[in-house]
Amino acid sequence: QVQLVESGGGLVQAGGSLRLSCAASGRTFSSGTMGWFRQVVGKEREFVAVFRWSGGGPSYADAVKGRFTISRDSAKNTVYLQMTNLQLADTAVYYCAATTSRLILSRVWNGENYDYWGQGTQVTVSS
Repeated sequence: QVQLVESGGGLVQAGGSLRLSCAASGRTFSSGTMGWFRQVVGKEREFVAVFRWSGGGPSYADAVKGRFTISRDSAKNTVYLQMTNLQLADTAVYYCAATTSRLILSRVWNGENYDYWGQGTQVTVSS
């Protein structure tokens, strides 16, 4: 059984930092794609960042480029999302997503291309 378990969410003041973790078990994604999406109640799920493990590397949504960094630890089958200079607009539930497929860049933005999802972790940025 594949599980993605997120951790690291919480409450932070604007300008602060958080690091999210997503630990995968039951399957390795070392040749696939793992990423982060976020969703605010009443709004559509939004792509945040992705790491394509076997080539391609990281890609980011424009809204977080330069502030967020995605990285991975192959040995731990884990991806991280380091978030800095957090803004009120970053408040959302953050979801980890994964697929064993190596998605091409034009497909990483669409959550329907991912097979596995975590339960989500709340990130709240206060003023």
